[in-house]
Amino acid sequence: MNFFVNELLKNPLSGEIYRILWIDDGNVVAYLIDIYDEKALPFKRLIQELTDEILEESLIKIKEDPFMSSGIQDIPEKYIELRNQAWKVIEEMVNDEPAIYEKKQRSKYIKDAMEKHQVTYPAVRKYLRKYWQRGKNINALLPDYNNSGGRGKEKEAGVKKRGRPRKYSSQGINVDERTKKIFRVALEKYYLTSKENRLTDAYKMMIKEFYAKDIYIEDGVKKIIIEDKESLPTLTQFRYWYNKEYTVPESTIARKGRKKFDKDYRAVLNTSLSEVHGPGSRFQIDATVGDIYLISKYNPNWIIGRPVIYLVMDVFSRMVVGMYVGLEGPSWLGAMMAMANTVTNKQKFCSQYGIEISKEEWPSEHLPEILLADRGEFEGFNADRLVEAFNIHVENAAPYRADWKGVVEKHFDLIQKKVRPFLPGYVEKDFQERGARDYRLDAVLTLEDFTKILIKQILHYNQKHFLQDYIRDEDMIRDDVQPIPLHLWNWGIKNRTGKLRYHPENLVKLHLMPRDDATVTHKGIRFKGIYYSCERALKESWFETARQKGSWKVTIAYDPRNMTSVFLIDPDSTKYETCYLLTPSERLKNTSLDEIRYLQEYEKQLKHDNSHQQL
Repeated sequence: MNFFVNELLKNPLSGEIYRILWIDDGNVVAYLIDIYDEKALPFKRLIQELTDEILEESLIKIKEDPFMSSGIQDIPEKYIELRNQAWKVIEEMVNDEPAIYEKKQRSKYIKDAMEKHQVTYPAVRKYLRKYWQRGKNINALLPDYNNSGGRGKEKEAGVKKRGRPRKYSSQGINVDERTKKIFRVALEKYYLTSKENRLTDAYKMMIKEFYAKDIYIEDGVKKIIIEDKESLPTLTQFRYWYNKEYTVPESTIARKGRKKFDKDYRAVLNTSLSEVHGPGSRFQIDATVGDIYLISKYNPNWIIGRPVIYLVMDVFSRMVVGMYVGLEGPSWLGAMMAMANTVTNKQKFCSQYGIEISKEEWPSEHLPEILLADRGEFEGFNADRLVEAFNIHVENAAPYRADWKGVVEKHFDLIQKKVRPFLPGYVEKDFQERGARDYRLDAVLTLEDFTKILIKQILHYNQKHFLQDYIRDEDMIRDDVQPIPLHLWNWGIKNRTGKLRYHPENLVKLHLMPRDDATVTHKGIRFKGIYYSCERALKESWFETARQKGSWKVTIAYDPRNMTSVFLIDPDSTKYETCYLLTPSERLKNTSLDEIRYLQEYEKQLKHDNSHQQL
């Protein structure tokens, strides 16, 4: 077993740590010193004894040196001068090894140094001890002024006033245990609460409550006389003890609440990329209400409301992989339509809105391994469809924790800011304030128009947006992958496959589309006042039967974004059949269910308004 100069050996039972100061050429004898003993002197040990104690584990080698400095801090000139003075005193003697470790020779050296440098015997002993205990280097002789003053240690309050003298008044008071107790009570009662009072207000309320000399009623008004100025703690003392006793997280949680702290004030020490390996590892889905008013495609004077935008984003590449724009509030229906869009052929989807793209411009048509969503839409029975049919693991974010879905949340801001200057009917911050403009009067876009704008915005984002905060790993850097969503997606598909899941589009839609009952009548299959037909109904004479024997119910699935067709579900098999619009309902082609409902309600109102005139 080998031992080395400056190596540290620890006794695990007593906790004592020894430094090896010198080893002879034959590796027989060594000198050691206890690095923490204030009266320690070097002592001699046989190497064989040290080896035996290491084998018996009564001594162990340790790597961390408690006196080893990083050497990067700035050392004041004054400290360097004192260090150099001490080094001049001991430089000659410490280089005479091993003689200096023997008591007789060391005493002779110390006496000579006392005469030559005019220093005391204890001073020389102190320099030697520091030099040996702290690693046998010149910086071991630096003064320990950083330990002066007892920084961080609390002093007992005495009679004499501590701290900086006051400039404009006399002495003041020391903060004793009673005063500190009053501070704690006042802080927790008036400052560390959800009311979020200012610290100065908490101080004033403390003075009023705990330092009132007299209280009386005069003319029906409560009067409070407080103690003399010299008997009161100052606001500076109050603030000092608050900062000393309460950490920033404790204060923020008390004033803002745990949920607000976790969302807006906690430390952010990780990124979303730590959860994923490649495309499809995790999708995030969320909804927001669009800051714009829309009009009906049937009549520009009909304001149909503000749209709800659903986006699905791949966490690995940051690419938008699915979208949905509707008028119903954030709900399971909207979420399912956005999820159905993730498996849709985007070329076909864009062409419905008159936008021609190649398959490479928006290549996503897959389901993920994990889906992170809000509790509202995905907590409950409906999410079982995703789990059972496609083996997707659904995770729900905690309440009020939008930061858990930071990837998709950030994109909502991005897309709305970019289109905001160009959209008539856009809702500004002063909406509903007194005197503000009614932005509904500016609305000129239909639901289809707005969807088309968002599609173009998403295409631009996927293909061109540079992700400034995206952290590329070593493989990406080596392949020089630009942090642009489409580039990251394509690289991930090539190098990190295995998480994306492909399922036929119609199958996914059937599982995710909302289902409802429709009625078979002699006029057709009626659903929400819209009439459909299908090959099976004609072949089996459903409509003739309904006219003679009465109507009955069937189950259908439908896409609320476009009611041109619905799907007839056969409960006894996995088959389905597409139903198409009949001639009386042709005007509703390529129209969303929300607009159809608006039109139907308007026509009912119109009929009602004209009934009296007819009468």
